[in-house]
Amino acid sequence: MAQQHLDPTGPTAEVVTGDALAGYLRTHATEFLRALRLHRETGGATGSGEESVDAARALRRSARRISGSLHTYRPLLDPAWSESMRPELAWLSGTLALEHAYEARLERLLQALHRLSGVAAFPEQVTVSGGPAAAPPERGNLTVGAAKAGALLDRQLTLARTRAHSTALQALGSSRFHAVADKVAVLASEVPLTPTATTTDLRPLAGAARERLTDAIAALPLLTAGHPYNAEALIHGLSADPSPHPQDGPWHQVRLLLRLHRYAREVLDAQTPVDVRLLTAGQALNRHRDASEAAAAAAQAARTPRIAPATAYALGVLHADQRHEVEAARFAFQRAWQREAVETV
Repeated sequence: MAQQHLDPTGPTAEVVTGDALAGYLRTHATEFLRALRLHRETGGATGSGEESVDAARALRRSARRISGSLHTYRPLLDPAWSESMRPELAWLSGTLALEHAYEARLERLLQALHRLSGVAAFPEQVTVSGGPAAAPPERGNLTVGAAKAGALLDRQLTLARTRAHSTALQALGSSRFHAVADKVAVLASEVPLTPTATTTDLRPLAGAARERLTDAIAALPLLTAGHPYNAEALIHGLSADPSPHPQDGPWHQVRLLLRLHRYAREVLDAQTPVDVRLLTAGQALNRHRDASEAAAAAAQAARTPRIAPATAYALGVLHADQRHEVEAARFAFQRAWQREAVETV
């Protein structure tokens, strides 16, 4: 029999009031300020070392948690302050995430090309932007085109990463960012709760966050996702429309709602370890997002004018491979979420 665990959003859980929300927000505001100080000490947006990367990650982490909590528990906060603060934190988190996202996307696609080509690694020239592309050992059209496909992806995604780096640098030096940092500094010591927040139970609001998540999941084709390799993710794969894949939007929305649900639980009991089932489900949805965006990048590269047929073929195989990764992630999420649903009954 599956082991039951207590849902902190449920009616039998201990009452938690706005004081817990204030403590949670102060904690992550302090984390934000600590990460900002470290980021500046390690070179800021111009730094490329591990400490600078960790600092940027901590900035995003704290900004997401503050923003998510302002969304879930907004009835307990000053509405004007909350509604002005939340989009600014989302802007900052999204801006800082772009550079890492492009880097990770390129690494993911090059690793997939290595795997699909049956070789351990490409020659060094492939990963140098603008440099010559030496072909790997002859293994058919995929391998012949794979090196040039890798070089093309490297040029496009490295350019995008460079632009994202410049955007982050400009953002962190802008008056808009300094205004956000000033508000977070105030939040570290003073949380603008409503007069009744300290006597209001947070559990109904946290429960509503879970209900929004479960409703969104109920609208997903989980029965289909229960079968790996059903190729649903390949539908429209050859469409000339460069817009995002029509199936992916609801899954991306579930990913965001799952994150809000996790943050809502953290507010109720910040000392409780992250639920392994929720963490596993979230990791599957992160892989889904990564594979979806990687597939889109491969498709975009394939639309480059005047590329060789072998290059286009390699990019097409790469696109299909990443769409199958999308399906595998959906299957993994379905299994994780069904366990979550069963074991919380």
